[in-house]
Amino acid sequence: MVDTAPTVADMLALKGKRQLTKLRVETMDEAAAAHAASIDMLSVPPELILHDGFRDACPSPFVVGGLEPGLFITEEDYLRIAFKLLNAGASAVYCGASLPVVRRLRDEGVPVVGHVGLIPSRRTWTGGFKAVGKTCESALSVLEQTRALEEAGAFAAEIEVVPPAVAEAISKRTSMLMISMGAGAGCDAQYLFACDVLGTHDSHYPRHARKYRDLLSEYDRLQTIRVEAFREFAADVASAEFPGEEHLVQIAQPELQRFLKEIDRTG
Repeated sequence: MVDTAPTVADMLALKGKRQLTKLRVETMDEAAAAHAASIDMLSVPPELILHDGFRDACPSPFVVGGLEPGLFITEEDYLRIAFKLLNAGASAVYCGASLPVVRRLRDEGVPVVGHVGLIPSRRTWTGGFKAVGKTCESALSVLEQTRALEEAGAFAAEIEVVPPAVAEAISKRTSMLMISMGAGAGCDAQYLFACDVLGTHDSHYPRHARKYRDLLSEYDRLQTIRVEAFREFAADVASAEFPGEEHLVQIAQPELQRFLKEIDRTG
């Protein structure tokens, strides 16, 4: 594996220079497609990063290992999986845990992406799956979260479903890369889930997402083709159309006769 992915320093140098792109991918095919499409950053579940050949399939993106809240508890848990992912080719880790955990990871040199605004795992504190930062008090709370993450040592943060004017003002006042998910173009990167971009599911599509393809319909079409092919195979077996001569190998008649005589002799 050739190390061609950008470093944290490379990513921070791009702040304010251009809009970066980020996708959440969950399969090798999606990761390889993101590499081929020159996507800048990927959020990737740990098991995919640890899959043999992952970095060979997508050598160029900045890969963030997604340490989902609840799967890891103690600081040692987070450190153990973080170093495992970095050794496997991750560029950084996402950490939605408490500030002491973020600080401990940073103290050990682990690059951390945090989260502010609507944080799905903590949505009960902000009223569910709703926008955050629509009042002065709420917007100041997002700013406080951002500053706390920066102080703890995170180099980047997702900012989710926050009014664009608020997100832009915050992005201008932090050295962290601010990764927008439904928070407008005034941040440093735009983040979507590959499953939404590709249209691979029939559940809710968030307001901030855009569906660029309808792969679910394509999967349904392919499943219909599979069923038709299997039915044709079963029908050919029933009618003795399969196997045909072209599918078989033959034995020369003299060899066959010798074989039959031998098994007759030996019983």
